[in-house]
Amino acid sequence: MRLEISRRADLATRAILELTREGRRMKSAMLAGRLGTTPGFLSQVLTPLVAHGWVRSDPGPTGGYTASVDLGRVSVLEIIEAVEGPTDSGRCVMEDRACAGSGPCALHRPWSGARAQLLTELSDTTLSSLVPEG
Repeated sequence: MRLEISRRADLATRAILELTREGRRMKSAMLAGRLGTTPGFLSQVLTPLVAHGWVRSDPGPTGGYTASVDLGRVSVLEIIEAVEGPTDSGRCVMEDRACAGSGPCALHRPWSGARAQLLTELSDTTLSSLVPEG
């Protein structure tokens, strides 16, 4: 079993941190280069952040992306769910099915507790806490 953050969620988090660090509008190609991705994939990843109002996208030759949120107001879980969709706490860890009710799997109870702790930790972790000091 692997617990991991998707490439999209990682890129979204790093992009908003980079935009905030830069403190000015950045062209897609420049931001993509700094993050080690393509402008096309970056655009796909940033679209939900723009929809949430956390990133501003200005089109045209003088356009680009700008962070438009206080990093202390957005949690890591919010970023993950913005790009990946809501977490599904009812999915079984062992099989591709719902896991509850009369037929839960053998790991349902411990997995549910671990999942709840992980979601709480991600919800309590703001983007500002990811910024290196100095």
